[in-house]
Amino acid sequence: MNRKITLPALAARKHGGDIIVGVVAYDYQTAAIADRAGVDIVSAGDSVGVNLWGHDSPLEVTLEEMILVGRAVRRGVTNALVSVDIPFGPVQESTASAVRAAIRLAKEARADLVKIDGAASFPEAVAAVTRAGIPVWAQMGITPQTALRHGVSYEETLTGASVPPSLTDDLVAEARVLEKAGAALLDFQNSGPVAGPAVTGAVGIPVIGGAGGGPWLDGRVRLAQTAAGSAAKTLGTAPDSYAHVAQATLDAFTALIADARAGRRVKGDR
Repeated sequence: MNRKITLPALAARKHGGDIIVGVVAYDYQTAAIADRAGVDIVSAGDSVGVNLWGHDSPLEVTLEEMILVGRAVRRGVTNALVSVDIPFGPVQESTASAVRAAIRLAKEARADLVKIDGAASFPEAVAAVTRAGIPVWAQMGITPQTALRHGVSYEETLTGASVPPSLTDDLVAEARVLEKAGAALLDFQNSGPVAGPAVTGAVGIPVIGGAGGGPWLDGRVRLAQTAAGSAAKTLGTAPDSYAHVAQATLDAFTALIADARAGRRVKGDR
């Protein structure tokens, strides 16, 4: 049954125990499959630069490129919410620039909401974009730098082996600032089993996480390539994924080459 997802419906789930699920996708076909599967959010992320285009850094992705990616994803989605990342640049330049970028993503890519990375450093941008009528998915989380400031290793925070109260308190404070600024959702990266539940319980908006997330959050988001095992780097390995699409694709191409060179019928011929 088709069901159009709304932000109020997701907000109501926070206390209902119905986990929110999102998929990061960069193209029409993957977005359409995710939507048909029944995910709640399809996120067009600026990680497209590294994961699809082979860039060295997501900082290379431009606003024009995110509009293009957002349009492709939007065409594939009927029921889920579509989130599009504001790439590096506009938010860091100024609040006005962030609002202009968000408006373009909403108008030209028809994004239902925009994601602001590192939002804890730019609550004024979250507030301004929200005032402009565009919902914000605000990203925050534990980084190697924040762990170092609190005298612990990054790896220890992820496993929960060592998360000082001061770090958890800082993260809770950041989450509350973002909620007060008007964020509709939080994207808590590398939450871990200590800080994750603390932040989730401290705010009234849904807290969703990708890497380093867990059942202590209100929702989970996973890169489509990770869930499907479709990245070329997984070839020759047993990836921790729900399928191994990269290996299946390699096998298909190998069979295609063999059939064509042997003069046999190639699958897909009319």
